[in-house]
Amino acid sequence: MRFFLKRGPLIGVSVASESSLPIMLSRWENGGVEVTEPGYRKLFREFYGRANEELGFPPELESESVEELRNRLVVARSVDRDTLDMFQRQVNDLRSSDQRFGAVVVLDQLNQLVRQMESIRSFSVSTRHRQQLARTLTDARTLAGWTALDRGSQLQAWQYHEDAKVSAMEADSPQLLAHAAAQQAVILLDMGEPVLAVELLEFARGVAEKRVPPLLGAWLAAAHGEGLAAAGRHDESLRAFDEAQVMLPANPVDPEMPFLLLNDGQLTRWRGSALVRLGNPDSINQLESEVKDLESPDNWAIRGQTNMYVDLAFAYAAAGDSKGALKYARLARQLASRIGSERQRQRLVNLELPGVGSAGIA
Repeated sequence: MRFFLKRGPLIGVSVASESSLPIMLSRWENGGVEVTEPGYRKLFREFYGRANEELGFPPELESESVEELRNRLVVARSVDRDTLDMFQRQVNDLRSSDQRFGAVVVLDQLNQLVRQMESIRSFSVSTRHRQQLARTLTDARTLAGWTALDRGSQLQAWQYHEDAKVSAMEADSPQLLAHAAAQQAVILLDMGEPVLAVELLEFARGVAEKRVPPLLGAWLAAAHGEGLAAAGRHDESLRAFDEAQVMLPANPVDPEMPFLLLNDGQLTRWRGSALVRLGNPDSINQLESEVKDLESPDNWAIRGQTNMYVDLAFAYAAAGDSKGALKYARLARQLASRIGSERQRQRLVNLELPGVGSAGIA
């Protein structure tokens, strides 16, 4: 409805009022009434990026099809450097919102932004513009895929990462391709498929080998370490984290890779999370050493904080400390509810307190 109300006037389509439109959409969706108005058909084609035949509409007249293609080419040709920079700023702003508030407030906006960039890129003939759009689109798709995973939609998350890998290849960017593939592996880990995840992570590190900045190399090594931990490969996992520590630059900020957040503290927490998977009792010390830093008011990474609380709940449970496990499970549940993280809520469902079982934290 928001798209119809905003886009309609821009392309000369008269759209019903905000109060009438829901009723019309409901009738169309239920199949009780056909979409007969050419203007509404055009809006549906733009919104879904599909042809008339795919949407169940009669075929377009050739003249209408040519005119619509011409209009889309004109729109794509009007894109300039400022527009491309604006798209990247929008992605960065949504990333900041995601870090502060979680996925619940950004996924819908990301979906719309991705569709907008996809439409422009599809009808752009400028190689330079297409490549830059592909870079920003990859960034937006991986962020959208990550937020979709946090909301509990694994299939949508997977498809976003698949699309991100395609646009990364059009952007001719090994670092974007490696990042998208490695992040996609987390979906497999969540599904209990560590062997497949490790295979995908090895592909990502192979793509990146000697072709990416040290910061990304460190991030990929740590991601590989997490996958190896999930697969029960203890020594290999710790070696991967050691490699990440060696590669991590003194100044772990790269403006060319705003999607990467990794410093000494975050690497320590990541290693601690892997130790939880490995059943290593040192996991509690690793994670507890970073609690105060992550709870600082200056820290925006609310999803990282939630993840660490869940890890600590599992670590204390494995150590036989039901009090510590319950404390962090409650904190994690509060944050997960605040940011709408279905992923972390599902992880907590599998937590069993010593001598109590999962019902003890319901």
